[in-house]
Amino acid sequence: MSVSPTPDPVSSLREAVRVQLQGGQMAAAESSCRQLLEHEPDDADALVFLADRELARRNAPQALLLLNRAERAHPDHPGVAHQLGSVHLASGDFEAAASHLQRALATAPRMFLARLRLGIALEQLGRPEQALTAYFMAVRSAQEQGRWLNDATTAPGLRELVKYAMNYANAGRRRLFDAALEPLRERYGRSELHRVDRALAIHLGLEPMPSIDPRQRPLFLYFPDVPSQPFYPRQRFPWHETLEAATAAVREELLAVLAGEQVLESFLGVDDPAQAQSMLRGSDGHAAAWDAYFFHRHGDRYDDHCAACPRTSAVLDAVPLVRIRDHAPEALFSVLRPGTHILPHRGVTNTRLVTHLPLIVPSDCALQVGGQIHSWREGSCVTFDDTFEHEAWNRSPFTRVVLILDSWNPDLSEAEQAAVTDLVEAIGDFNASCELPADAA
Repeated sequence: MSVSPTPDPVSSLREAVRVQLQGGQMAAAESSCRQLLEHEPDDADALVFLADRELARRNAPQALLLLNRAERAHPDHPGVAHQLGSVHLASGDFEAAASHLQRALATAPRMFLARLRLGIALEQLGRPEQALTAYFMAVRSAQEQGRWLNDATTAPGLRELVKYAMNYANAGRRRLFDAALEPLRERYGRSELHRVDRALAIHLGLEPMPSIDPRQRPLFLYFPDVPSQPFYPRQRFPWHETLEAATAAVREELLAVLAGEQVLESFLGVDDPAQAQSMLRGSDGHAAAWDAYFFHRHGDRYDDHCAACPRTSAVLDAVPLVRIRDHAPEALFSVLRPGTHILPHRGVTNTRLVTHLPLIVPSDCALQVGGQIHSWREGSCVTFDDTFEHEAWNRSPFTRVVLILDSWNPDLSEAEQAAVTDLVEAIGDFNASCELPADAA
């Protein structure tokens, strides 16, 4: 005769709380949590829930007693720290609130509600720059998780506060970036930077993206009112001749790199094979590989590589590369291995264009931009707008190499180039303060 196991009261009560909360039975869940604490006096979830109920009754002292008890038992629990921050916020102790909320976020940075409350505390403490970062990251983190996209994805009790945070973040970033542009407005005149102002408004979501070619979609910054085209005629770039005249010298240095002990790196710079597979595909039994030998990347100069290839470095110095701190120039030998297909993708901004100087081009290699196919010819430059969807392939059994560099879109004026430089640097600095990539949208 078998004996049924005795039900575990703790597990039963936790399951009851889960079911009751799903059904919106708050009073029943509260009762179950109090019973749970009779068995597990330091249960963090039960203490946090009961504290939340006390806070809803405006009984902050009792909520604080429960949370201090939870904190003693679970000093690193982000939910406890978050709720402590909420209690202190409700009681007007903004310094303590900020301290607890920052501690919660250090452990659980995706807690967007904690970040929203941190914004409130920092604003009340008279720290507007820190409040701006907190509000912006609260909204961004929530939307990355499918929340706060509209009223339907925002809890009714939070809607006005979320809208306030959005407006605060938009206005604060607008002031920050406007300040970066103001010296150039004074120098060139406001009318000269009209298109830059529109680009900023589009970036901030204050102006809708214009109706543009569906093949084109910048990931970071769209510059309006310039001609939109996948490939650009070579007569727009008189410096192509300088590059092309140096083809033999550049190729000689490339061959020395390929033959020597110089280490190439993955262009994508990712260690996750699954992530690499989303960008590259191999064929004919070849593993996909897109390697790079950088002279400049994200605005940083690779001094050793430039010294190893002095003639290539000299010709790069002789052409008008985009120079934006932490962003540009980008210049490299792009090494596409046999059978590799770079899958369709888009670039970050149409303010700059990409030029290829083909150095080693086997048959059956090509570049496709906006649905238009271009077959590289060794020593003949091609320039294109990489915000159009583009891809490249090497279907041959040999390696393909081009020299890649970026230059300004020739349809931007000198004033606009200067303004875009200052604007992108300001956006990058703000993103860095939020611990985001410099060219995050």
